[in-house]
Formats: sequence, structure tokens, C-alpha cells
Amino acid sequence: MSNQSVKPRLVTDTRNQRYGEVILAYLESPIRIEVFNSYLLNDCPQELWDQLSVSSIADDAGADFAVLNGPRYWMMDGIGKVDNVDPFVRDFGGIAMRRAATIIVDAPPQRRPYSEVTVNRGAIFFFDAGKPVYELVGPDDKTYALQAYCTGVDKDLSEDQLAGLGDRLDLPTGWRFRVRVPDEEITVDTTTSHATVVQDELENSYTLLR
Repeated sequence: MSNQSVKPRLVTDTRNQRYGEVILAYLESPIRIEVFNSYLLNDCPQELWDQLSVSSIADDAGADFAVLNGPRYWMMDGIGKVDNVDPFVRDFGGIAMRRAATIIVDAPPQRRPYSEVTVNRGAIFFFDAGKPVYELVGPDDKTYALQAYCTGVDKDLSEDQLAGLGDRLDLPTGWRFRVRVPDEEITVDTTTSHATVVQDELENSYTLLR
């Protein structure tokens, strides 16, 4: 985590911008996970998203299985990007998505709330001073900032409900939810290292601050 912007924002005004993700899993050795993201290509139209078939997606991509992740809404305020993967675009049921990250793991991933996942996304996330940041804090005082909320589990979840999110979460022992308004900009720079991400049971995603 840093309070100084050392690299420029390539995308601004991202807060509450909608997107969707498709995750493809290739059960090789090691296992390869590819994350495709619709942001900057389209806003993941709900009528198309509702028609997606994970089995058809996996078959078309030659993947062992596929997972739908979203729709989602960014909660940081800007993005800087240095591509650590060679991005390309796939069409999923009429929704164009660009490959945004890869994950290499030794065992099939389990989508367990509050467990860390390492992601090679090569990005910088910017959280503006003076705007609320929604955080999970673990028992070891690791802090994770909400990078995106999800309407895949609760279709009615919206930005104005996030301050009360802690009352809805079944947090593990030693975890807590908090809201703070930073006095200085927060940056999370993972252009030269992997990002660490956790999700809650509503599939909201949080990025480790470092």
C-alpha cells in the first residue's frame, strides 16, 4: 500500500462502474485459471448474462469448467495497468470480454469465503482521498479493501447499502468489517507482484492493502 501515485491512472471514475467476469479453468499441471472481464468493452448486459451457460462456455473455450463471476461494480476510483499477460478478447454469448488475469495453482480452486487467492493481474488500483473505503480486517490485522461488489448473489445490492454490509456478513472469528474515509489516496500496486484477493459470502471481492 502506498499513499503516493508513482504511476499514472489509465482509467478514471471507475467507482460503481458495472462489468462481468467469466473464469475458465484448465486442469493442467499446474492448473491454469484465466479471468475474462467485460470492463471497457461493455457493461455486461443483464439480458445476455442471464442466458450464459457455463457448460457451453467451457466447451467452446476448451476449458475443463467455467464459472460466472458477477455482475460486479468497481469500488476503487481509478486503474493503472501494466499487462503481465497477453490479453485477448473472447465472445461469451454476445458479451465481449478481455483476458485480464491468470492464476496458477496446484489444486483445483475452492470458492471459500475469506480465503486468500493469488492473482496475476498486473494492475494498480487507486482509492481516492475523501471517499469511503469498505474493508475487511483479518485476525492478523491484514486489511483488504473492497474492490468490487457483486449482484450475482444479491441482485438488489447497491453502493448505498455497503456501509451496513458488516451486519449481513457471517464473519469468521477474529474478522471485522469497517468503513473509513482516508485522508490521502491509497494505491495498491501489483504490477511487479501478484495481488491477493478474498471474497465474502455475497461474492464481494476485496484486495489486500500493502
